[in-house]
Amino acid sequence: MPLSPPIVETRILVDTVEISRPGEPVLDPDSGEYHPGPDTIIYTGPGAIFASGGPGLVLSLEGQAYADDTRNRYRLLTPLDVPLASREDHVRVTVATQDPGLINRVWRVMDISDANSLAVVRTTWLDESTQTTGA
Repeated sequence: MPLSPPIVETRILVDTVEISRPGEPVLDPDSGEYHPGPDTIIYTGPGAIFASGGPGLVLSLEGQAYADDTRNRYRLLTPLDVPLASREDHVRVTVATQDPGLINRVWRVMDISDANSLAVVRTTWLDESTQTTGA
C-alpha cells in the first residue's frame, strides 16, 4: 500500500519512471576483460521529473579537487515506499503524460534519496546523462 496520499499519485506522480542499478562486471573468458553486466531494475512505476534551475557553470583550478557538481540538476519525485536510489543508479522516463520530451531521457542519481520526517514524496537529486535527442 503506497504511503503517499492518493492525490499525489494522481496529480503529481503522473509519469512512469524506471530506476536501474549497474550490474556487476562480467568476465569475458575469450578476451580476459571485464564488461558491464546487465542492469538491475529496482523500481518501475509512478514518478515525476522536475528541472531545478538551468545549466550552470562549474569552475575548478587545474589539479585541485572540487565537488562533483552538475550543470543539469533535476529532481525525481517518487512514492515514499519506493526503494532508495543510490549514487550512480540511473533513472529513465518510460511514459510521459504531459511532455513527450521526457521519454527515454536518462539521468544519473547524484546521491542517496532524501529522507525527511514530514515527507509526502521521496526526492532524489539527478544529473542528466542524455546530452542528445538522437535526431
